[in-house]
Amino acid sequence: MHTRKLGTLGLEVSAIGFGCMGISQSYGEPLPVEDGVKLIRDAYARGITLFDTAEVYGPYWNEEVVGEALEPIRDNVVIATKFGFDIDGSGVPDSRPSRIRQAVEGSLKRLRTDRIDLLYQHRIDRNTPIEDVAGTVKELIAEGKVLHFGMSEAGVANIRRANAVLPVTALQSEYSLMWREPEEQILPVLEELGVGFVPFSPLGKGWLTGTIDQSTTFLPKDFRNSVPRFDPENRAANQELVDTVRRIAAEKAITPAQLALAWMLAQNPWIAPIPGTTKLHRLEENIAAASVELSAGDLSEIELAVSGIEIKGDRYSPINQARIDR
Repeated sequence: MHTRKLGTLGLEVSAIGFGCMGISQSYGEPLPVEDGVKLIRDAYARGITLFDTAEVYGPYWNEEVVGEALEPIRDNVVIATKFGFDIDGSGVPDSRPSRIRQAVEGSLKRLRTDRIDLLYQHRIDRNTPIEDVAGTVKELIAEGKVLHFGMSEAGVANIRRANAVLPVTALQSEYSLMWREPEEQILPVLEELGVGFVPFSPLGKGWLTGTIDQSTTFLPKDFRNSVPRFDPENRAANQELVDTVRRIAAEKAITPAQLALAWMLAQNPWIAPIPGTTKLHRLEENIAAASVELSAGDLSEIELAVSGIEIKGDRYSPINQARIDR
């Protein structure tokens, strides 16, 4: 797989990374630890070098699985993790300097490493100035415990303020053919500042794979049960998008997921999506998207076909929607 550079400080990653969250939570039953370890190592063997986790996933034990899986190949991969919640207390965003340091020390132990390649603030903490957050990460970089600073679901103002203290290597936010809001303000600012973009849910939380419809029933522990976008009536309204993606993909003899990922990779050379999965065949399908080349004509066709389709339903439950920084 070819690689891409995020930010201005030389962080090089595989064009497609691996979002590890689903191994331990959110999409139904978690994988047994040994299966999660094997899947992560299978991803590396097939060319993936960027692995994304967070202390809150599980919480905590997703990092443990990632750490166990990557320990033998630690120097060949980029590990990204996140701080930013009061996990053992109220669960609200918490990026006080003391909490950041506590989170980093825990992550280093669970990840079985002496440094975190890319450390994200998971969500903006409105009670802690972003300058204090960036300043604390800057200190951790000076101490060798962190190599690069990232932000997640941050708005333009906070990205600019943080970057003035410490260069932001990457922003992680949702982006896909189903959710294109970042194109309005976020992507232009990232390009201006030289910040890389690591989209999560590049397949619309599974919608763009073409395997979900109005009649699909999610497992009890699947968080999509609480996401308005996946209410049955909204799924019915959003069917037009997936039908369109499926049609164009069939014309090109690729899968809908591959079309969605190839489209994203074609948007900018500093974008590296992190689709997640718990299945090896889906992992291989996603990786194959990096070899799909879309021409300018292909991109124009896709744009013409999908630009007028309105997506129904919020992408988060109300409590999580309120935590988005704009």
